[in-house]
Amino acid sequence: MRVILASSSPRRRELLNMIGLKFEVIPPIGVDEGELSFGEVQDIVVELALKKAMSVALRLSPWEESGIVIGVDTLVELDGLLMGKPSTREEAFKMIEALQGKTHRVFSGVALVKIPGLEVQSGYEVTKVRFSPLSPDEIKSYLDTDEWSDKAGAYAIQGRASLFVEGVEGCFFNVVGLPLSLLRKLMLNFGFDLLSIGGGK
Repeated sequence: MRVILASSSPRRRELLNMIGLKFEVIPPIGVDEGELSFGEVQDIVVELALKKAMSVALRLSPWEESGIVIGVDTLVELDGLLMGKPSTREEAFKMIEALQGKTHRVFSGVALVKIPGLEVQSGYEVTKVRFSPLSPDEIKSYLDTDEWSDKAGAYAIQGRASLFVEGVEGCFFNVVGLPLSLLRKLMLNFGFDLLSIGGGK
């Protein structure tokens, strides 16, 4: 079975490699991650994930071998404020400054599109993360690592940002960028178990 990740995120690739899944990467085209700013957070991430997956699925020939396209989108939410990927260091500083000393929520939407036929399975995961208080100098030191680049909320929990994460409530891998338990549940709805198809077994 062909499995396609509709994402250029190296973290998501690492997670799929970690579970032994054989897959290929085809980045989505024409999906603006900032185009949806209204509605419930879970609806936004699911819709963006579906747009990414469908962007790739529609570019494949209807005579392609059967497979599944995986689309994912992640946003950070704090007191109603949504945070995607910062475009500048200054924007990243403002994000971390807002998150420090508080608990925020990380939402990831996952959408699977089956080919051929374009059947869809989708869902979302939410995880609470608490940051320790940080001084402006500490935030600047973190930003000096450039780890914030291309990260929702301007941090990587699996990297140096782990030094100021006081607690995680929910799926850790969701914060990294792909809730694996949710992915398995959605794949099961299509009749495929990641426990059996991973690692080439």
